[in-house]
Amino acid sequence: MDIAATLHALGVTLPEGAGPTLAVRSPLDGSPMAALRCHTRAEVDASMARAVEAFLVWRDVPAPQRGALIRLFGEALRALKEPLARLVTLESGKILEEARGEVQEMIDMCDFAAGLSRQLYGLTIASERPDHSMQETWLPLGPIGVITAFNFPVAVWSWNAALALVCGDPVVWKPSEKTPLTAFACQAIFATTCARYTQSTGHALPEGLLHVLVGDATVGAWMVTDTRLPLISATGSCRMGRLIAPKVAARLGRSLLELGGNNGVIVSEKADLEVALPAILFGAVGTCGQRCTTIRRVIAHVHIYDELLERLKTAYRRMAAQYIGNPLEAGTLIGPLIDQTAFEAMQSALDTARHQGGTVFFGERVLEVAYPQAYYVTPALVQVPTQVDIVCAETFAPILYVIPYTTLDEAITIHNAVPQGLSSAIFTTDLRQAEYFKRRSDCGIVNVNIGTSGAEIGGAFGGEKDTGGGREAGSDAWKTYMRRQTSTAYYGTALPVLAQGIRFDVGDTGYNTGDQL
Repeated sequence: MDIAATLHALGVTLPEGAGPTLAVRSPLDGSPMAALRCHTRAEVDASMARAVEAFLVWRDVPAPQRGALIRLFGEALRALKEPLARLVTLESGKILEEARGEVQEMIDMCDFAAGLSRQLYGLTIASERPDHSMQETWLPLGPIGVITAFNFPVAVWSWNAALALVCGDPVVWKPSEKTPLTAFACQAIFATTCARYTQSTGHALPEGLLHVLVGDATVGAWMVTDTRLPLISATGSCRMGRLIAPKVAARLGRSLLELGGNNGVIVSEKADLEVALPAILFGAVGTCGQRCTTIRRVIAHVHIYDELLERLKTAYRRMAAQYIGNPLEAGTLIGPLIDQTAFEAMQSALDTARHQGGTVFFGERVLEVAYPQAYYVTPALVQVPTQVDIVCAETFAPILYVIPYTTLDEAITIHNAVPQGLSSAIFTTDLRQAEYFKRRSDCGIVNVNIGTSGAEIGGAFGGEKDTGGGREAGSDAWKTYMRRQTSTAYYGTALPVLAQGIRFDVGDTGYNTGDQL
């Protein structure tokens, strides 16, 4: 594992200086990759100040010109897709194929944002008063704070950064302390892009459009309480969201929260299992079960429950024997858990499932001799008679609970009876069942005959309930990064009338009612 060569290919020079250190280890084998210095309070304050200064300039740059910068950034990502994907794998543990997909998602997001830069549209609204015009305009909001998780160390940042920068907002980014190297890589690529933009256009860019802050939750807390960041976009656990939301609300700031997901799929008696099985497998074990959109619950009709469970067990047995290993190697489908803490949480959940009446298949640690400091596991399959308590708690690991149901209304009740509401799906060949489920799922994402993970960037991404309610990426998610302004203008030559027909006559003011044109 040549981390130095990968960082060099991406143009990364790690910062030096005094301060607390953060050890960065690869989940592939537990080996150290870097020892980084955490940012101090003074440095965080300085970054905020530079971001504010940059905003005062950047907000006045025409949006299409801001989009041109993001277009160039996407081109740079295309050129460096392979080394950046390799770094994502080294630092987060996902297989190289998924890491390539994550970088492609960044590229797609840049394409989307560049086009969007010419479509930050407002409204013209009919006024009830003669000779008045009403308009609704969207304006840049200010520097944006972005806090990201380890499992998608670059893609989720790009959802925020590409939109924020096009909307006129600098970005202050605190990556997960488990994956800071990918953040430095993005920062280096962005700096090179800014230089290219200036060279090609002749227009200098303000310094401070992107800041990367390294540290633990303390650094995040400094960001969350800083009034210079009008919006905090945070991705992480529901517990984290409950800590962040009231702190941002206390200063009347905005929060965009992407939190946990306890995603369920209903497999109807009318499902095509040849379509359902591959989707369930990818959704349940992709990224070693460490996606917010991972399938964690399969709610299967009693008529096909036994067949589906047996086919899942066969597939899990084959994956355990053939497809677990070093995520950089071809043929590997399942890499490691991020660390020991994740492994212990998985084992604790499986023990609880057994005590609550579940039957656990697989879920053991493997490759311990080859990788004693890493945590590779066989994905776990848990047969449960009902949705017991442990099923309602999200465990960030490859655990799939399989639950029977009799009627579709019962299945939907089971599906919705968890605190989280991110992504959901139904597998059926019955159009009526599909449409019925789409209108009754309480999730932000509802799919038919595809799994819960692998969302395209064109749609708004996010969920309801404990998932936080935030929306990122496509559709009109850009509006979160701007402020809405309603403007009314009078252009007539007589005294203007008041709204709602109100009369407020103060007598002669000497106003000339003649033709003013």
